[in-house]
Formats: sequence, structure tokens, C-alpha cells
Amino acid sequence: MGITFVNAYVPSALCCPSRASILTGKYPHNHHVVNNTLEGNCSSKLWQKIQEPYTFPALLKAMCGYQTFFAGKYLNEYGAEDAGGVGHVPPGWSFWYALEKNSKYYNYTLSVNGKARRHGENYSVDYLTDVLANMSLDFLEYKSNFEPFFMMIATPAPHSPWTPAPQYTKSFQNVSAPRNSNFNIHGKNKHWLIRQAKTPMSNSSIQFLDDAYRKRWQTLLSVDDLIEKLVKKLEVNGELDNTYIFYTSDNGFHTGQFSLPIDKRQLYEFDIKVPLLVRGPGIKPSQTNKMLVANIDLGPTILDIAGYDLNKTQMDGMSLLPLLRGDKNVTWRSDFLVEYQGEGYNGSDPTCPGLGPGVTHCFPDCVCEDSYNNTYACVRTLSTSWDLQYCEFDDREVFVEVYNLTADPHQINNIAKTIDQEILEKMNYRLMMLQSCSGTTCRTPGVFDPGYRFDPRLMFNNHGLQARRFSAQFL
Repeated sequence: MGITFVNAYVPSALCCPSRASILTGKYPHNHHVVNNTLEGNCSSKLWQKIQEPYTFPALLKAMCGYQTFFAGKYLNEYGAEDAGGVGHVPPGWSFWYALEKNSKYYNYTLSVNGKARRHGENYSVDYLTDVLANMSLDFLEYKSNFEPFFMMIATPAPHSPWTPAPQYTKSFQNVSAPRNSNFNIHGKNKHWLIRQAKTPMSNSSIQFLDDAYRKRWQTLLSVDDLIEKLVKKLEVNGELDNTYIFYTSDNGFHTGQFSLPIDKRQLYEFDIKVPLLVRGPGIKPSQTNKMLVANIDLGPTILDIAGYDLNKTQMDGMSLLPLLRGDKNVTWRSDFLVEYQGEGYNGSDPTCPGLGPGVTHCFPDCVCEDSYNNTYACVRTLSTSWDLQYCEFDDREVFVEVYNLTADPHQINNIAKTIDQEILEKMNYRLMMLQSCSGTTCRTPGVFDPGYRFDPRLMFNNHGLQARRFSAQFL
């Protein structure tokens, strides 16, 4: 019924930074949410003071006269006592039904317009996906018909703990995680965190990830039910034809790629790529769009639909509205930034003492999914002539990974040491530009755009230690 964006990405493959990017239209280096902790600015007092008043829902309500509705998972640390508890209702929301803390399906607390409501484990009244559906239908039933409306429904599904509705527990019994060419192989020529994974994986790890994959699908059947009910309700109300519907996710997920059992946080396609489907007025059905889009574009797009002047915002993203309408001769980006700040414990993981300090999220067989120096930034390029990813790690190695996804779509071969030197220098320079960009400067021409200008002398001026260290040690 609409358009599918086949190259939709997140600038950080982790819940809280990614959700902050959706709300603010900014890269993580501009909204400063770097991980899922209060210390990482996830729903912290600082976030509430500096970013929340300028999210796109706040502008929709204050400047565009929208009635706004939120239901589901907000930010991972929302409701923390040190950040105002569930009594804190962010500016911009007329109706607020937010989950306290991280993903759950039963035994959770909702903030209902700032008042705590606890739920137990009775499927018929407590299963969160269904509760969100019912709250959303109630809003559509009783909202004002004299104001435009915006709804944001953030189901935790298919996030862990992957608890399906009872009627779906037997679904997909024969489904297993995809066995692509990068499944259960050693991540050679990759960052040490990837190289440390045990290859081949144990049978127990494979069984675990296959089971997780099935359960994720099972939880999404309830999301399908939710969407079907909402679409039917909009149709009954006579509002379906003038309502835009966006469907997306906050990050990807890996299940066995490069022998990493399950998680996200990595720089590869399976973690940073997400679905994005849109239907609504002026969007022709059964379309596929190959443009490079990111979740920082969602806020600008929705504000653009509402008629708000995007020049009045500090958002880094671009409005997708010209692409949705099928406008011809649209000038579009050819690259964007991916950035992540790794987490690690000061002490050794008690289950994996042999790995030493600095690692975290360790699964059975001591495969750790994160570390303090799993800190990287990438330029993801997609143009008529190049499908490329260039990444630098902020560690003592200044490790570099480069992939040509035309020849190597599953990112098996790191070509950092064989790719043309000039391309490396240009990508290094472009990465520095994007890491310091803000607003309109995040939308300047990429390396393979005709308008790109490269002055190698700038690499050694005013760009700090990182560029010089990289140039000296790697180039």
C-alpha cells in the first residue's frame, strides 16, 4: 500500500541512542545519548533539559497544534528515580503511556500521564503489545476531531525477553536463523572484539540463537495484530486515506554472524540496517526506494508533513517527503555517519575472567558482545558508483575496517589494506567532517558526489589528534 525503503539505517545500533535520534533528528554526537545508561545520558536530567523540549513531537504539539499520543517503550532508563521517576512526562505529549525502564511483556509499570499503573501476568489484561493496541484504539475513538493527531506506538517486541502471546507459542517451529555466508565463520581481519568469538559456535549457542530468532518472530505476530486493528479503525473513522503510517525499528540484530550469538552494537549491515515502510496520502502503492535514508530523517519528515519550517530546527536529518511523493530530480545524500561508544566493566567479567577487564555482555562460551574500546565511527556510502563502508576504531590500534558491499555484501573481507590510498584519505577526511557536523553541515556532499571538495591539507589542521594519529600509523 505504499513505499519500502530498502536502504534504511540507524546511526547507532543500540536502543537508547537510536530512539534519541528518532526523537531529535540528530546524530548521537549532537544529542549526546551514547548508551543505555543514565551515565550515558539515556533519559537523564541533562537529556530532559537540553533535548526533550526540541524533539519533533514537542514541536508538533507546541507549534503545529497537534494532539499527540505515546504508548510503549520510550528510553531504556525512563522512570529511573534519579531522573524524576514515572512522574516525568516529557514535553510534547498530550497522552502519555510509557513503559518504565526496558522491554517487558508482563509484570511491568506504565506511566499513565505521570501516574504509575502496574500490570501483572494475566494475558488477557496485561500482555503489553495488546495493552498498547487497546490504548491506541481508545485514543482513536475518543480524540478530538478538530485537531490533527500524531501517534507513536513503540512496542518492545521483538526485543528480549521474547515472550510471545500464548496463541503464538507454537508458530514458526521449523524456522531457524538465516545461514548467510557470514554465519558461524571467524571474523578474520576484524576488530579484536569480533575476532575473539569462538568459531565454530557450540551446538548450545546455535540452539540458543535459533530459539531466540523463532521467539522474536512469534512476538511480532502480536505486533501484526496491533497494526491490523489500527488500520481498520482508521478506515472505519474515515481517516485512513489522509493519515501517514511509518513502520520501522530502532536497530537491527545479529544471530550467529561472525560467530556472535545474539545482540546488536556492531557496525555491520545486520545491526545498522532496519525496515522502513510508509503509506499515506500521495504515496503510490508497491514502490521500492533505494535512496540512503536514516532514522534521523523521521523527525524532519513528520514536521515537513505538518507544515513546519525545518530551517527553524537544529536537526541533522532530511525530510523524506519529496521521496514519498515521487518528486523528480531530488538531490539526496550519498553517505551518512554511524557512531557508537562501547561499554565495558572496569573489572573482569566473573564468568569470563580470562578475558581481562573492559568487556561486557558476555554470553555462554565467553563470547562478549561489547567492550570499552568497541568505540567506532563509520561513513556508510551508497552512490551510483560505490557501495562502501569505511570505519575507524578509537583504540590503541586505530583499527580500520573497509568493505566493498557490491563485491562483498556480507562484509566478510576487510579491504582496508588493499583499497586505493586516495580513497582511504578521502574517507578519513569525510569521517572527520561528519563526526563534527551539525544541522545543515551533516548534509554536505559525500566523497562520491560531484560537489565534493577534498583538500588533504585540512586533514592536518584543526582536526585534533585522531586524524594525525590515524595518518601516521595506518596510512
